[in-house]
Amino acid sequence: MIIGTGVDIIEIPRIRTAVETWGDRFLSRVLNPQEIAYAKSHAVPYPHYAGRFAAKEAVYKALGDKAVSWKDLTITNDKDGKPVCHIKGLRPGRTVHLSISHSKFYAVASAVVETQE
Repeated sequence: MIIGTGVDIIEIPRIRTAVETWGDRFLSRVLNPQEIAYAKSHAVPYPHYAGRFAAKEAVYKALGDKAVSWKDLTITNDKDGKPVCHIKGLRPGRTVHLSISHSKFYAVASAVVETQE
């Protein structure tokens, strides 16, 4: 049963400005080390930072749980490149389905949280 959905879109230049202004202070506040390393492994990291940011926002909306923090969520990719959301303290029986995409100027993410209950 679906218990929540969430969508978020963000302007990549906005994330680039934040990174250029606040650097690691901004990145370490909203992203986990694995997410930062993933983005930095690309020649242009900003779309990947923005995608992870949008994914976390989409998951927050889908969960509807204000107790979840930025650092409780980690967005990775499985062996096939599909985005996966790991949530610290996720209740058993819940699954998060996640999609991330970006263009030259925008990153968008969609999340669906379902339960087996």
